[in-house]
Amino acid sequence: MTSASLACMSCPMKGILLYRIYRALTYGLSPLLHLHLRWRKLRGLEHPHRWPERLGCSSLPRPPTPLLWFHAVSLGEGMAAIPVIKHCNQLRPDLTVLMTTTTLSASEVIRNRLPAGVIHQFAPVDTPKAIDTFLRHWKPNAIVIMENEIWPNLIMGASNFGIPLALLNARMSVKSFKLWSTPVFLPLISLLLSKFSLIVPLSTMQAIHFQSLQAPPSVINFSGDLKYVVNENDASEGWIESAADLEAHFGHRKVWIASSIHKAILGVHYELIRMHPDMITIIAPRHPQHGREIAQELWNRGQSVSLRSQHKKLNLETSIYVVDTLGELRDFYKITPIAVIGGSFVPGLAGHNISEAAAAGCAILTGQHIGHFSHMVLEMQKLNPLSVLQVSSKLELGEALKELFSNSEVLKARQTAAKQAFHTLSSGIVEKVWNLLNLHVLRRLCLENK
Repeated sequence: MTSASLACMSCPMKGILLYRIYRALTYGLSPLLHLHLRWRKLRGLEHPHRWPERLGCSSLPRPPTPLLWFHAVSLGEGMAAIPVIKHCNQLRPDLTVLMTTTTLSASEVIRNRLPAGVIHQFAPVDTPKAIDTFLRHWKPNAIVIMENEIWPNLIMGASNFGIPLALLNARMSVKSFKLWSTPVFLPLISLLLSKFSLIVPLSTMQAIHFQSLQAPPSVINFSGDLKYVVNENDASEGWIESAADLEAHFGHRKVWIASSIHKAILGVHYELIRMHPDMITIIAPRHPQHGREIAQELWNRGQSVSLRSQHKKLNLETSIYVVDTLGELRDFYKITPIAVIGGSFVPGLAGHNISEAAAAGCAILTGQHIGHFSHMVLEMQKLNPLSVLQVSSKLELGEALKELFSNSEVLKARQTAAKQAFHTLSSGIVEKVWNLLNLHVLRRLCLENK
């Protein structure tokens, strides 16, 4: 037997050894994680009554029907899962869907958008006891994990229970890929990926990453990025009541929105408002508390600012409107002609989702640091170069905004290009994902239930 063959045989053994070490460590750290969750609850970062769900202690009974568990860590991943869940409800009403999220902020938005009958719980932390308790209670017939939630105890626990696993919109950051690729951790990730029945990467580059980490080639399949799937008629709770007032106020003014963005963007606002005194800038930070911090800083400077959470009517003096609420960003895109997508102007960040702005028909501007959203930008630009404009500095951003404000034809061309590129790229994605799930996961479930 060759040395290469011996090395190949030893890889699973190394993976199992590494997993046992991880399991022992997380078992030993369980009391500290329990205290950490209590501390987070006191800070308002965990649900005041439902936080024990994070320890696997479910607050609802398991229904008698077959159960499909979808897990997403936060708002973006959860919103990407919802179209698939709705499709599942329509085609497989015999299945109960369980949806878990990790963050409290995500649960507040997602629970209101889930179809009737879908159960929501907070996801258990990745300790042996929490995972085993959760799995023994819910007994899921299959598990669908969104994006990059590759937790060893969850995956190995599901495998031990004989539960098929799927990874949708699978992605891995450059940093994570480099870490998993090292000789120390490669055997562990190879073991974990071998437990999946289906891996659907969100781009060709991500597929190459998973292949490099020794995921079985037979389980890697393409469908398209689920973050392209946006229900354009899906308005957030309370939006319809205020939309008319906002549209009436914005209608006669120059307006643009800066989403998920650093407060340094305010320099661009000050430059533009000198040219367009009636302009209004909408700022939608990634986290609501950041919005309140920005508003306070602007008030201290004597600026006229309105906070979305205060639900006050705008006046003509208001030049900055801060959206310090969750789940309304896609609604604001619908009434804003220009969207600057943040998380992309500072090195080390990874950009944010541009598809919601494209679906709404905004002219889209973004920076150069777009991380795992680079495939989305490149795909849209390939379809139409006008669909996304990338700028390299605040100076370039200011110049681009000036042109859009002053040239209605350029603005209209970019809006149309973004919307058309979005519709081309979003077509049929949910159906493709569902067919893959049905083939690799749910068909097996049907056979077992006969």
